[in-house]
Amino acid sequence: MELLEALRKCNDVPVLSVEDEAFTSFGRVLLGYDFRELCDYMEKNTTIPAEGNVYAASVEEMERFAIEREVRAGVYGGMAIQIGYCNGKNSTYNGFEYHKGSEINVAVTDFMLVLGHTYDIKNNSYDVSQATVFFVPKGTAIEMYQTTLHLSPLRVCDEGFKGIVILPRGTNTPLEEEELKIREEKRKAADEEAMLLLQRNKWVIAHPAREPLIRQGAYPGVTGENKELFYPGNTKER
Repeated sequence: MELLEALRKCNDVPVLSVEDEAFTSFGRVLLGYDFRELCDYMEKNTTIPAEGNVYAASVEEMERFAIEREVRAGVYGGMAIQIGYCNGKNSTYNGFEYHKGSEINVAVTDFMLVLGHTYDIKNNSYDVSQATVFFVPKGTAIEMYQTTLHLSPLRVCDEGFKGIVILPRGTNTPLEEEELKIREEKRKAADEEAMLLLQRNKWVIAHPAREPLIRQGAYPGVTGENKELFYPGNTKER
């Protein structure tokens, strides 16, 4: 892969392929499912913002395609799911999130992901140097296990990225009043994980430099450099 080799030359951290054996502890490449209709929808009906990212947790039109039933039955064992997307121009690590249940990403464009393991969080602190960068080529679908730390994709070109996001239904939506009350009770009871719960089925640990996440209430527990990843045409002297 020419782009993968170019990304490796642009960055001072290893950039691996999701086909690499190292990916197997984070997830798997999802085979046997045809996401072309969803990708066509994304290309025709969604845009990349001029800056930052845009995320839609659930898009009704995308959930009408037959692939929704296949993924719901085949990957999630019949559990209710939501299909949405994340498009943007992110290029830094920023932070990490995880869910109770796998997340599927489908690369509508090429992009990179920065991944870690939940079991490396110690006392609500995560050293970013433990994370691994993976390249996901256009058209590839991956399942990330619930023990995988992740956040939005990172771009590999000036235009940005587009990605389909499939999760258990209700994930990344606001906590209801009773849920907020219980979260606060658990925080007072010294439940460390309750400090990371930001939204429904969404636990987040952020780099202190990522002010938008901190303002949303994300726990500032990521330590180390808030690294930026580069790509051909956007590099700096190293």
